[in-house]
Amino acid sequence: MIQPEDEAWMREAIAIARSKGSDPSTSPLGCVIVLDGRMIAGERNQTQELPDATAHAEMMAIRRGCENSGDMELRGATLYSTLQPCGMCTMASIWAKVGRVVYGAGRHDVHQMYFEARHVDTLDFVAEAYRDDISIEGGCLRAECAELYYPPDADLSEEEQANL
Repeated sequence: MIQPEDEAWMREAIAIARSKGSDPSTSPLGCVIVLDGRMIAGERNQTQELPDATAHAEMMAIRRGCENSGDMELRGATLYSTLQPCGMCTMASIWAKVGRVVYGAGRHDVHQMYFEARHVDTLDFVAEAYRDDISIEGGCLRAECAELYYPPDADLSEEEQANL
């Protein structure tokens, strides 16, 4: 269930995503990790800049959160992402022992280019994971988050689609 403080933290994630600019082709994702009521990490997608295919906003935030907390486990932390995490980022959340994942726009709110060609539903992924102490909730500020990305019906050429 979305909590009152979730919207405030998601607005932080949106601001971080917008720091990359407003062009949806750059995949402006933002992510914050909150532990004990304070933000321990805030990162954006950095795949092109580094260049590193694993430098998704969630992966970068998990790295920073672990560095900042001095622990590789983020038990009790909440990860906020402007877009439904992919399989890689979901698995990283599981391995880092994040307690809760809250995302804004879901895969049906944005163009398919932002997700794997084959449908990997992170909700099912978590439900079938070997941990039962992680929860994932979507739709927090859904419309505001979806505005960061191409809409589902955008007519994009193959060259414009980053995830093919």
